Amino acid sequence: MSALLELDRVSKCYRNGSLRQEALREVSLELHAGELVVVWGLRHSGRSTLLRIAAGVQASDCGEVRFAGQKLTGGGALREGIAYCVRGFHGSRGQPVIEELIFSQLALGASPAQAKQRAWSALERLGAAGCAQLRPNELDSAEAIRVSIARTLVRKPSLLVVDEPTSGVELLQRTAIFALLRSLTEEGMAVLTTVGDSTGLYGADRVLALSNGQLRGHVAPEMAQVVELPLRLSG
Repeated sequence: MSALLELDRVSKCYRNGSLRQEALREVSLELHAGELVVVWGLRHSGRSTLLRIAAGVQASDCGEVRFAGQKLTGGGALREGIAYCVRGFHGSRGQPVIEELIFSQLALGASPAQAKQRAWSALERLGAAGCAQLRPNELDSAEAIRVSIARTLVRKPSLLVVDEPTSGVELLQRTAIFALLRSLTEEGMAVLTTVGDSTGLYGADRVLALSNGQLRGHVAPEMAQVVELPLRLSG
């Protein structure tokens, strides 16, 4: 089976005056449909750079990125089939979560009825329906990442790229978030994500380490029984 996402000897370097930081050094990676891959690394290890390049948001200096067999140029516009999710949820208008999600759908050309249906469906799928009437600044960290993922899922992606979904989230809630990502892969979606520590990686098919610009490892953590923790109750 051909890979959904392929990174072939990708490198990226940042320069600040005479200073040069090599974030990625000839990184190669394949990700298949239905697979959950986690990249672990310390702060400033290049994890976020790797995800932005993998999603086509940022261009690499050299190497090639292919999605569904087609080359990604890294021009900043997300290709159809890819959803890129950054940590947390920050609404642009200060409206309740459901209104923010509906507005984002209207901006993509959905009808009002479609926008409302898709927004509610995404929140329910992510276990965040109880957050619908909250404003973005009222969400805790676990709620914010669920809502943020919900906003991307309305695009019906085949690849979900999520940067640090468990940062600032309580340990038990981290387990629930990874269980949620695992459940998305069981529907055929591929998920590529990053973490800053090694806790709560239940259900990952592979855990890779990024250090000194190089990607190493091929670890399949032991599957563990995961308890879904509820968010705020609706109503």
